[in-house]
Amino acid sequence: MLILLPPSEGKTAPRSGALLDLDALSLGGAEAVTAARRELLARLAEVSARVDAPALLGVGASLADEVAANTRLDSAPAAPGRRVYTGVLFEALDFTSLSPAARRRAGTDVLISSALFGATTPADRIPAYRLPIGARLPGMPGLAAWWRPVLTPVLDAYAESRGGPVVDCRSGGYAAQWRAPAERTLTVDVFQLRGGEPTVVSHHAKHTRGLVARALLDAGPRAAGTLERAADVVARAGAADGPHPWEVELVPPTGRRPGSLRVMLPES
Repeated sequence: MLILLPPSEGKTAPRSGALLDLDALSLGGAEAVTAARRELLARLAEVSARVDAPALLGVGASLADEVAANTRLDSAPAAPGRRVYTGVLFEALDFTSLSPAARRRAGTDVLISSALFGATTPADRIPAYRLPIGARLPGMPGLAAWWRPVLTPVLDAYAESRGGPVVDCRSGGYAAQWRAPAERTLTVDVFQLRGGEPTVVSHHAKHTRGLVARALLDAGPRAAGTLERAADVVARAGAADGPHPWEVELVPPTGRRPGSLRVMLPES
């Protein structure tokens, strides 16, 4: 089983700890991945020192301090990504309260996409950084297009080594960094009933995807070893969610199109 997560734009900067070591990050055995990370770090530092850096990175002026911190990432403290990423999805997943077995599984069964690092595990030590996937750095293609040829052969092999379903909780450009094998992949699509009609939701979608990832890690690869079993695990987790359970529909993959776990939240 492989669970793909997006990063959170909001991050908690480590106050102390060892510095970033690119060679120690997961996937670092692939020279192309480490080289791409090193080059992007240098380009990001250069751009972040510019007066127009917030505009180039697509962030507001209120984040100027975080943009400035991009110029010092090679000397900033690093911590496991599970502690650095602190957005809605990661709050719902709540790594710290997982069982020891589920935390061990997360070390190999979870990959977190990153505009800066490509993909890392929750245990990889990284600094807090500010780089949305939609940023356009001068002299470069879009970041998803930058990463795709680097990550594709490496993550194709990684996914093959894990076996079982790939549950894709990524969104937007992060999903475009690497196309997971369609025949084994389920995207997690979240809707909420409003006036009896399914409606796409954002905040609740992030929260729900965190709960989906948590349920799969708790269950383990044997219980969720096929697309159908993975859907059953998620459905059972929703049924246990107090008086307002969610419903899950499995849409199987077709051809080059991945399948989907359609999670329907009740009306609020």
